[in-house]
Amino acid sequence: MNRRDISCITGKNAPSLAPQAGCWPWRARCRARVRHDELVETSVDAVVRYVDRAVDQMAVIVTGLGDDLANRKPVLPGSNSPYAILRHCLGVMEFWGGQAVAGREITRDRDAEFRAHGPVAGLIAATAEAKSQFRADAATAEFAAPPRSGAHHSKGPDELEFTSQGHALLHVLEEVTQHLGQMELTRDVLRATAAATAPG
Repeated sequence: MNRRDISCITGKNAPSLAPQAGCWPWRARCRARVRHDELVETSVDAVVRYVDRAVDQMAVIVTGLGDDLANRKPVLPGSNSPYAILRHCLGVMEFWGGQAVAGREITRDRDAEFRAHGPVAGLIAATAEAKSQFRADAATAEFAAPPRSGAHHSKGPDELEFTSQGHALLHVLEEVTQHLGQMELTRDVLRATAAATAPG
């Protein structure tokens, strides 16, 4: 895939990051600072790779837990099963990549994602398909352009995610990485609970 830049925040005359004379290169206080409103760029391939990595790590966790634990919720308010967390992330990828970026009409039931349960093998197969589709959708992005569609979503049009197609892709990265952390904690709680309640 060819490199294409995502201009997340526009700005002019971004300062050089070269260290000043007499300063150690790694000392940030000796370097010109990038303001929050300066130009920040990355590539679609970098975003997709980071999304892939987070989703792959979630798939490994769910597989390791097996059908029983992967479908359990910790006894905590508002908790979700690892199965449901991964299913939700696939919904995020499909909506923001497929509809907001690629312009396809996506019928999504977000609440149902958190109620989802079933065999791990089927979810892992769906994960592989979702990753492939997200990469194809991301390749169509016109990063500075507004999202192609934001219909059927609860967020308002002024939300950061609807600033541009580039922002929509970065929102996918934001979601899958935070849910990876959630799943790691969920796995640890489930395993500790199972060990504490095991007979013998």
